[in-house]
Amino acid sequence: MSDAQDQAGEDLLELDYPAWRARMAAIGAEQGFHESLGEAHHAHFVETEGATLLVSFESFPAIRALSDSGLPLGAEVAEAQGWSHLAVVSARDTWFRAPEIYAFFDQLNDDAFFDEFDTILFYGAGPCGYAACAYSVAAPGARVLALQPQATLDPRATEWDDRFVAMRRTSFTDRYGYAPDMIDAADRAYIAYDPREPLDAMHAALFARRNVLRLRMPSMGAALQADVIGLDIFRPLLEAAMHGTLDTAAFGRLLRGRRGYGPYLRRLLARLDADERPDLAVLLCRNVTNRMRAPRFRKRLLALEAAGHGRPRARAPEPAEDDADAMPGTAVAGR
Repeated sequence: MSDAQDQAGEDLLELDYPAWRARMAAIGAEQGFHESLGEAHHAHFVETEGATLLVSFESFPAIRALSDSGLPLGAEVAEAQGWSHLAVVSARDTWFRAPEIYAFFDQLNDDAFFDEFDTILFYGAGPCGYAACAYSVAAPGARVLALQPQATLDPRATEWDDRFVAMRRTSFTDRYGYAPDMIDAADRAYIAYDPREPLDAMHAALFARRNVLRLRMPSMGAALQADVIGLDIFRPLLEAAMHGTLDTAAFGRLLRGRRGYGPYLRRLLARLDADERPDLAVLLCRNVTNRMRAPRFRKRLLALEAAGHGRPRARAPEPAEDDADAMPGTAVAGR
């Protein structure tokens, strides 16, 4: 961590957006550049000597909620790996639909900025995942990792998504618009989503392309970025995506950690209860309580067993010796 970052340290998390942005500008001036992209966005670049670049799209509220350092979430991963890092940050969820951002990526192309790197990964989650996909077109051959991204919020294409009604007047049909089309030039795009979240799954389906691998995270819910960080797989997930080694098997191995992850287990139990599957709920509770201290699961297990669920199936009684002659192929010794 640089001197400026170390000095900023703890109090970055205490700053409001204007003050935080000013502090980030100071760090950027020391290590790369910092560029304002209107009132609601800025770009922050930290350069290393390597030929690998992480481009992360992030929102200030997510950074405050999820970052231990107050720096963009991609910063610590990039620093640990020796990657250069370009963070494009929004003050709130904007889906990065702004002419200043279009112009910024146009200028990066004019300056052959992306040509300086051999390996590039675009990353984002939710609205930022949309942006990671949409702006990856500026760097053909890059890789993309997007957690539960939206494909577009154009109501003519996704009128079924009623979560972001306030964005329906924002254009998603001009520059860098329809995200699934923008990843056509990517080397590989990884789209992670929970198939049990219907709207997220519908958006993920729109990304079906030859170069897309959709990664299922069932019962992980609607805040995948927080869960990926909570599972402590954020860094290895970005590393695998960057190097192109992420596949279904590797992703499955990373997700095995959810067996001990409380939020996932609680959601899974809630789903079994909602689906009225008490016997499966008993099996889950027994599994969890056998492996870890989980008072909530033990209490639920006792309630389910008291209600008569999950009892072992009764075994047929063993035949008495005197009855053995009634069973074909058997005999009683001594007769």
